[in-house]
Amino acid sequence: MLDKTDDLSLAADTWLAQFEDALARPEDGLRNSLFHPDSYWRDVLALSWNIQTINGADAILQELRTQARRAAPDGFAIDPDRAAPRKVMRAGTSAIEAIFRFETAVGRGSGIVRLIPDLADGNTLKAWTLLTELGELKGFEEQLGAARPRGNAYSRDFRGPNWLDLRKASADYADRDPTVLVIGGGQSGLCIAARLKQLQVDTLIVDREARIGDNWRKRYHALTLHNQVQVNHLPYMPFPPNWPTYIPKDKLANWFEAYVEAMELNFWTATEFEAGNYDETEQRWTVTLRRADGSRRTMHPRHVVLATGVSGIPNLPDIPGLKNFTGKVMHSSQYDDGENWKGKRAIVIGTGNSGHDIAQDLHSSGAGVTLVQRSPTLIVSIEPSAQLVYAPYNEGTLEDNDLIATSMPLKLARKSHAMTTEKSRELDKELLEGLARVGFKLDFGENNTGWQFKYLTRGGGYYFNVGCSDLIVKGEIALKQFADIEGFTTEGARMNDGKTIAADLIVLATGYRRQEELVRKLFGEAVEKRVGPIWGFGDGQELRNMYTRTGQPGLWFIAGGLAQCRIGSKHLALQIKAIEEGFLPRDVGPRAAVA
Repeated sequence: MLDKTDDLSLAADTWLAQFEDALARPEDGLRNSLFHPDSYWRDVLALSWNIQTINGADAILQELRTQARRAAPDGFAIDPDRAAPRKVMRAGTSAIEAIFRFETAVGRGSGIVRLIPDLADGNTLKAWTLLTELGELKGFEEQLGAARPRGNAYSRDFRGPNWLDLRKASADYADRDPTVLVIGGGQSGLCIAARLKQLQVDTLIVDREARIGDNWRKRYHALTLHNQVQVNHLPYMPFPPNWPTYIPKDKLANWFEAYVEAMELNFWTATEFEAGNYDETEQRWTVTLRRADGSRRTMHPRHVVLATGVSGIPNLPDIPGLKNFTGKVMHSSQYDDGENWKGKRAIVIGTGNSGHDIAQDLHSSGAGVTLVQRSPTLIVSIEPSAQLVYAPYNEGTLEDNDLIATSMPLKLARKSHAMTTEKSRELDKELLEGLARVGFKLDFGENNTGWQFKYLTRGGGYYFNVGCSDLIVKGEIALKQFADIEGFTTEGARMNDGKTIAADLIVLATGYRRQEELVRKLFGEAVEKRVGPIWGFGDGQELRNMYTRTGQPGLWFIAGGLAQCRIGSKHLALQIKAIEEGFLPRDVGPRAAVA
């Protein structure tokens, strides 16, 4: 068994050597002795040019035979610059985990193999999970460290343009169009633009806000990030080590400004993307941008990246009688500060993070608050429960932890999160029982998979408790069920029992519409149909149309939290670079075979 394996490196080295030998002879070398019957291979662009997960030894071997002939992978070896092979517990299974490096015909990559004994085969150590991830393209490596730019275009040239002149010219696009146009200047837009910059792909970010970072800066006054600083670094520029554990919104917004300047990203503020059409013959877009002064600019990028986030168009449900209310009605995205409502009465409809935070902010400012629940909601304490899923990031390097996060197949990730949810429920038992007593309807995600899978499947439906739940339990914030509201009058909410909850303000913390609606608005119904569903998993094992090729050539999507965008942007940028350098055809769709 595992405890009898004294030399973990030897076990990993032996398996990697056998694996490389088998890949060199894909027709007769790839055999079941390598993979556990219940095994998973996640390939992120390295061999298949897809982001895909294959389950089961037989299916893995068949796919490897197909891909190995084209990709020609070799050079598999434990990476001496990474965490050493070790025993770990992943998704409730004890395994030897080893980080390795390898090469293919076109690139270099990293991977993780986890070995467990096959009880049906004499306890032979076999691969339980395998990750192969493309890290860089040969000949097109990132300009980092010793490969950094030397500044020859402006260094010691006293008569030519200096660095600032060149930066201004680059950002102006007076005589050229960008190769990639990124719509949205939040964390997803900055991550993909920074990655592409390092790959020397000409990229322009456009954002409708007047100032970089306003997508965070303009959110409600009390907002801070709900996950911890060590998880949230942007590519290439980690946050300073003295930053607070939970980053305030304005601090993050200001960092975004500094990031754009330091990374030399081209960014047009106060610029609205109006429409885009794809020319299949020219294999490029025609897009219209409206600038702050009302002028319009037509551009022809080869790629458009929609980086507007999971939270795009506010969802404003048709609530019976709401138009009768004579007070102020606003969506949560418009809410700023509770001080404006001191001594007033407020109804907040929706019990996700925004609804709870706004209710607490109003209460703290002296408003009388009623929180209205529309559907069961997952509640988890900000500490320690909500942070349990990020436990690996509390040790080791960011690079290793991102690779570990990438390596987990969906089925095992669900199992792991279900185990974490059970632990969270035990830690939060007293709070959850108190909420149930006052009538708050709880849930814990599909198949008990917790808050992160709620985010990955629907973009919300949970709350990280920073005090609002305690106020609800104490009765300091009133709780009502939406089903008990008959309708709305000029004064407020009329309940089924005939009583009226008077209000001066109603906040609709009702979330956001699906990204497909934004695609239809910007690009038309035909493009929306070609792309299909965005976000969530459907019947597959990968996020739909995220960080990878879609049914519409030249159209890409990136969204998620800072960690997701940091990881996903790497994969997306490599695919765009591969297309620009001819490794991939421009019109290839998702999951397509690549010759």
